[in-house]
Amino acid sequence: MNVSDYTTSDRIIAISVWIPESESVVSVPTISQPQRQDILRPLRQWLDHIEVKSPELAHRLCKLIPSQCPFERTVSLFGRKLFHIPPLCKLNPFYDEFVGLRFRALCYLVDVCGEDVSQYC
Repeated sequence: MNVSDYTTSDRIIAISVWIPESESVVSVPTISQPQRQDILRPLRQWLDHIEVKSPELAHRLCKLIPSQCPFERTVSLFGRKLFHIPPLCKLNPFYDEFVGLRFRALCYLVDVCGEDVSQYC
């Protein structure tokens, strides 16, 4: 006795059905997920809208915001690598906004002031 003799997988018949356009939209009930409120959004928007209009502000921003993650370290003892601490800046919820602000400050110094920004790289 073979099990496949009693299954219906080989007896499927495809039937085409015409559905008028007015009935073609099917509303499927969905499980609504609770919307998470981004409580940091106003601060992110404020940081994104800061305009760099003075060389003093641009220099201050370039000094305050580092070009690389300051937390990344390789800890070694007697010439042997013990462990590596990866860059943790991406854990900062404002990382992208700070990088953008630093970039705008560097662009201001180069484009408007005509200064050399190699000291900040």
